[in-house]
Amino acid sequence: MSLPPEAVLDLARQRAEARASKDFAESDRLREQIGATGWVVRDGPEGFVLAPRPPYPVLPSVDALPDRSDEPDTHRCTVALLVDGWPDDLRTCVEALLQHAPADVRLVLLENGETDAGAAVHELAAERVTELHVERAAGWAQARQALVRWDTAAVHVQLDLSTVLEGDALTPLLDALDDPSVVAAGWRGVRVVDGWREFEDAGPGEVEALLGYLVGVRRAAALQVPLPAKARFYRNADMEWSFLLREAGLGRLVAVDLPVRQDRHRGYHDTDPEYRDKESKKTYDRFLQRFRGREDLRLNR
Repeated sequence: MSLPPEAVLDLARQRAEARASKDFAESDRLREQIGATGWVVRDGPEGFVLAPRPPYPVLPSVDALPDRSDEPDTHRCTVALLVDGWPDDLRTCVEALLQHAPADVRLVLLENGETDAGAAVHELAAERVTELHVERAAGWAQARQALVRWDTAAVHVQLDLSTVLEGDALTPLLDALDDPSVVAAGWRGVRVVDGWREFEDAGPGEVEALLGYLVGVRRAAALQVPLPAKARFYRNADMEWSFLLREAGLGRLVAVDLPVRQDRHRGYHDTDPEYRDKESKKTYDRFLQRFRGREDLRLNR
């Protein structure tokens, strides 16, 4: 890796001084000046780091993504992937999508913060695949909702990188949403058990909640009832969102038997266990506070 010229290092030092003085306007000006030289400055706990500017645009955060909520639908379906790393998993997932998805389905890949998968995201960008990159990583719900606002498809599909298509899983998913009484459809559904303390898998058909491994929702509904804003981590947030959609009376949730497999789920197995369990508990406690005892939202079994 090449070393930055002394002139660029001097600009980075000036920017560090401006940040320390809380002169953020000057800090931003110097960041842009550094960027014009072909370098990117990033801040860390031990100071700044300079790196060659990547061959693709990088937005500062998901808040900088275009908000196209008021625009009409332009196509049938977008599959949105949130990329937190794991370039090999990303390639496997996207290649299966391109092989099996109908030709009118588009993909968007959001690199959520600086990861080791940025080059793979750029490599996979093509006519059907849009790449987005942001410098500062956002929480799961914030990043996912930013993608909903960016999208202009009638159906917005959330897909986890661990979910790999082994056939055309999107046509039956979209067919389920042809029923106007259905607001969301997905691969795995669950129902509440044990006095609202646990969920268990439910078979195909109407379900109380859908898991976020592969789930499609009408974009209009996802804009009307956004993902739970306080959910920084995915686990239990998809179930909370499911009940929010049903509480709003926007339609039924259905699980569909689909030709997919699940590879290693990095979000669970490769996340710091302390962080994972802490954030998951926060979400589930919030879910219980709002919905426990709401038997009107239970399905007759």
